[in-house]
Amino acid sequence: MAISSLGAGSGIDLNGILTSLMSAERQPLLALKSKEASFQAKISALGNLRSSLSSLQTASQSMSLTTGQTANSKFASFRASVADTSIATTLASAGAVAGSYSLEVSSLAVNQRLTTPDSTDTTNSATLAAGLLAGGTLKIELGTLTGSTGSYAYAADSARELNITVAANSTLEQVRDAINTAASDSRVSATIITGTNGKQLVLSTGETGLSNVMQLSGIDGLNFDPTGTLPSVLSQDPAKGGQEASNAAFSINGIAGTSSSNSVTGALDGVTLELLKKTAAGTPTTLTVTKDSTTQLNAALTSFVKAYNESAGVMKNLGYYDPATKQAGALQGNSTLRGVQNEMRSLLQTRAGGTAASQTLSDLGVEIQRDGTLKLDSVKLNKAIEADFVGVGDLVSKVGSAFNTSITNATSSSGSISSATESTNRLISDINKRSTVLQSRLVDVENRYRKQFSSLDSIVTGLKNTSTYLTGQLANLPGSYAK
Repeated sequence: MAISSLGAGSGIDLNGILTSLMSAERQPLLALKSKEASFQAKISALGNLRSSLSSLQTASQSMSLTTGQTANSKFASFRASVADTSIATTLASAGAVAGSYSLEVSSLAVNQRLTTPDSTDTTNSATLAAGLLAGGTLKIELGTLTGSTGSYAYAADSARELNITVAANSTLEQVRDAINTAASDSRVSATIITGTNGKQLVLSTGETGLSNVMQLSGIDGLNFDPTGTLPSVLSQDPAKGGQEASNAAFSINGIAGTSSSNSVTGALDGVTLELLKKTAAGTPTTLTVTKDSTTQLNAALTSFVKAYNESAGVMKNLGYYDPATKQAGALQGNSTLRGVQNEMRSLLQTRAGGTAASQTLSDLGVEIQRDGTLKLDSVKLNKAIEADFVGVGDLVSKVGSAFNTSITNATSSSGSISSATESTNRLISDINKRSTVLQSRLVDVENRYRKQFSSLDSIVTGLKNTSTYLTGQLANLPGSYAK
């Protein structure tokens, strides 16, 4: 009779014994698993350390000057305003110079507008009709007009030229559509206005100023010469709905300037003007540029202090030990963590050097608290900035660069954190190999135990059966008392 499970025949709890034996055999494997878990926790902790340093590095980089950059261009901000905001609006950037300036606007930049003749202009209407009847290729050039009445010169820009096929007998609407299709980038646009004297085709340039002037040729009824040397059918006469292109004209502190656009840059260092309206003759408005030396330095150091404290908090939690509970952080006693902590603390003492009044961060109001965190005294910082803005900016940049370099070294592929991570991963790999060997050995051990216990079960079962048989036989013998 086959035994379905260990101990079924003998009545002995062989499965329980096997379970206990295998539990003892698995202790080395469980020890390896526990060690692997601690190594995995270490890798996670090193990742947290790297992440906290990354945030600190971002704050440090915002403090550092780039190549060729000065403290003034990095940390100073400028604000510009116009007394009469209906005349112009303005924006200041790096390179601006604080001061008060007078601004006069004598004209605004406008775009060019050309119109076809209306029904009252019989001569040009006839030419237009004949030109459209004949059709052809309409060339629209955009270029720059220079000079003055009687001595204009025109230079076309071939990169902006349009060549448009106009079919014979085209209507004004068809001409309009052909132009708008060809000039999809809106360098030129066409529309039709219907007035009391009939329809007129209106062509407009997309940009303002004398560098965006049209010249049309190729079809007699749609020709226009901006120099006035040749007769033109199209007109830019305001009385006929047209408009001459013109540059903006203005003066700053009495110094005259022009611009093809009403957005003026380069006329005043670091200042962009958006001209809106002409000033009355002899009544300039005031343009004021002010410098802010404190806001960006305060913001940079505030961000740095916050990032440093957060990083220091992460490192403290990773390396803590509580003797009362005997609980420890994942990197308690770890040399990599201690090295990073010591380096970060040391960098707080970075010196400016030279004769600058502000030599260390403590001179700027950045104080180290008893718990190792930092605190910024903005009042002290602002006094230091007022006394030596450039010196403060250079010190802040030097500290930022020092932290940035140190963190880069620690977190690079060859840095201490990466090396510690790689070393721990190698240990985990070794544990996995040893675990695989132990797992295989445990399978063999359990199979051997099962085979031995199965044999034992069969032997005991056989002995029990023999005992039962003999007891029965003895009970049947004459004179037996087994009743």
